[in-house]
Amino acid sequence: MNSSHPLPGSEGRLSVVMPVYNEAATIETIVRKVLDRPETGELIIVNDASTDDTWEHLQKFSADPRVKLLNQPVNRGKGAALIRGFGEATRDFVLIQDADFEYTPEDYPIVLGPLLCGRADVVYGSRFMGTPGQVRYFRHEMGNKFLTFLSNVFSDIHLSDMETCYKGFRREVIQNLRLESERFGIEVEITAKVARSRQLRIWEVPISYNPRRYGEGKKIGWRDGVAALFHILHFNLFTSDEQSFKRPWSEIADR
Repeated sequence: MNSSHPLPGSEGRLSVVMPVYNEAATIETIVRKVLDRPETGELIIVNDASTDDTWEHLQKFSADPRVKLLNQPVNRGKGAALIRGFGEATRDFVLIQDADFEYTPEDYPIVLGPLLCGRADVVYGSRFMGTPGQVRYFRHEMGNKFLTFLSNVFSDIHLSDMETCYKGFRREVIQNLRLESERFGIEVEITAKVARSRQLRIWEVPISYNPRRYGEGKKIGWRDGVAALFHILHFNLFTSDEQSFKRPWSEIADR
């Protein structure tokens, strides 16, 4: 199967949310790759107070009507950028895209498929479902799998890759979540809160993955792993429905 081939009826139905921090070396190329996808109806880029010339590079796309450029005056973290971007989304489906080359927009049809055919409300693109790719860092992958295991224990859903970037949603679903994590804890928080609903249909699909090296600007470190442990406990055990959802799921638009 050619994963890059667009699905019928998918044209322009996707809001892509891209948090950006100091990605001057890759930003123009990845933006063009996203805009080249027929599924992309809008690209919402949230610059998280980059200290390099990322923002200047982004101005090249300011005239494109599909691109929304948002600038955070103070660096607050990936989670804060995503929360702002989710609120700006207007298309039927929302997908997260990092601003480097670890995840390829050619996989959009794979993630969008279960949403488009009405089988899913949330889709996780898993890096750990047997897809071919570059050999990964062992400790980093084992750390991801350990956090996913703990998340599964407390959320009671069985994912293979909770920390994946590629998460897709029906727009009404992601905009109904009350999200607060400003850094990388957003991955745990989203998972805990969609699992808490007990009504959302959550799918997982295999995606490709090209991990970048730490010398190339990889930003997640061991401190974020320790923080994720706290977030797993906090959002699964000590967060109420009222703190998780804006409205009862029964009031969300029909599937």
